[in-house]
Amino acid sequence: MGLSAEQLKESLDALALVEPAFATALANAGYPEPRIREPGYETLLRTIVGQQVSVAAANSMWTKLEAALGDPADPQRMLAASDELLRSAGLSRQKSGYARSLAGLVASGELNLAHLPEDDEEAIAQLTKIKGIGRWSAEIYLLFAEGRPDVWPAGDLAVMREVGVLLGLPERPDEKLTRELAEKWRPHRGAAAIFAWHHYKMVAI
Repeated sequence: MGLSAEQLKESLDALALVEPAFATALANAGYPEPRIREPGYETLLRTIVGQQVSVAAANSMWTKLEAALGDPADPQRMLAASDELLRSAGLSRQKSGYARSLAGLVASGELNLAHLPEDDEEAIAQLTKIKGIGRWSAEIYLLFAEGRPDVWPAGDLAVMREVGVLLGLPERPDEKLTRELAEKWRPHRGAAAIFAWHHYKMVAI
């Protein structure tokens, strides 16, 4: 499960001590709500289904997939499904391939989502064996579903933007600089990312 409200507060309070910009931003925007997903196969399958479509479209596809498969949380059902069945649920040929890649790795035991490596980089490497799951998706899974406190999705556009805003930089930093700037925020970079998204929404309102 993801970082709790208490864990977020503790981490952000610690960040405010090492980075005064966080203290100022927290006073203005307040603490973020937790972002929590259930760990496991179904959450990753939902990630694949929801790629590059609206939330409403993703929900519609998931409902159709539930009806087509009976139990979409069972990887064996995905592996047994025909192309036509998955197409009827709204999955493109590419998404069907990604979904089968996930199901195959889980069903074979090559990917054990209950026991991913404790090292974050090793866990990311395991998750990105799934076709269609890149580094960003793997980082989001580890942060929201496993609550890993120091996962830092520095390639996220909103995170890059808000790091620039929070630190008063003249322009948005790229991914490389965003990673470098956050080195001193270890081991609380997960909370920093969640706060960046929270601050982005608050500023945009």
